[in-house]
Amino acid sequence: MVNLERIKEIVISISKAELLHRFNSVARNYKADGSVVTEADLIMQSRLTAALHNAYPDIQLLGEEMSAEQQQQLLSSGQALWCLDPIDGTSNFAAGVPYFCVSLALIEHGKVTLGLIYDPIRDECFSAQLGQGATLNGQILSSKTTGLSLDHAIALIDFKRLKPELATQLVTSRPYGSQRSLGSIALELCWIAAGRGHIYLHAKQQLWDYAAAQLILSEAGAFTCTLEGKTLSSNQLEPLSTIAALDEELFKQWCNYLNVQPTHLS
Repeated sequence: MVNLERIKEIVISISKAELLHRFNSVARNYKADGSVVTEADLIMQSRLTAALHNAYPDIQLLGEEMSAEQQQQLLSSGQALWCLDPIDGTSNFAAGVPYFCVSLALIEHGKVTLGLIYDPIRDECFSAQLGQGATLNGQILSSKTTGLSLDHAIALIDFKRLKPELATQLVTSRPYGSQRSLGSIALELCWIAAGRGHIYLHAKQQLWDYAAAQLILSEAGAFTCTLEGKTLSSNQLEPLSTIAALDEELFKQWCNYLNVQPTHLS
């Protein structure tokens, strides 16, 4: 059985050793899809892969810095897998913006059973195990009723991946109080779980972006679905959209504005 505290020790110790001294001091390269990759991404993936294999040799690792063919082969195998994003928010990391994290999930039988997201700048560790709740540095995260209406909510939104019509609508007919785009999907979702933002929208997230955060959100009592109203899947490589809120009433108002009917609330 995987021990969450042992996983925390592995992720936190390697992150502190490899990330902080490279923050804002590494050269960036660009992958075929235009996303940024640095030496730190590759070193983190290599070190975490080795450490996790040493601790749990029977669990393979699916990492962002692998080929699509390798990723699909592992996901299709049906075996337990680590799903790793060695640095979520690499553009921020390379540019010196202090908003990035390491994201690690354990997927078993197509479900995320453990999620851990570590922010080395703030020394904050978000974690969850299926059916056991979510925590931030050991403090329980739970759903909140804000009492806010949608027009007073803080929205965390990535505009660049939205359909132009929806992006334009959100700008010209703003339904919320204010908006942020912080540059790390996993960390933004954890901030929603912690109540540091009220509503969330992203149109195209990869499995390694959201797998761990999805469990943390769920175990914190948050409400999520895709733009099609479906539940998020942890058993596919195709990018997914995410709508989220920690407050159920705000979630309903947000979905209503977006003309989305969540299947699990219908």
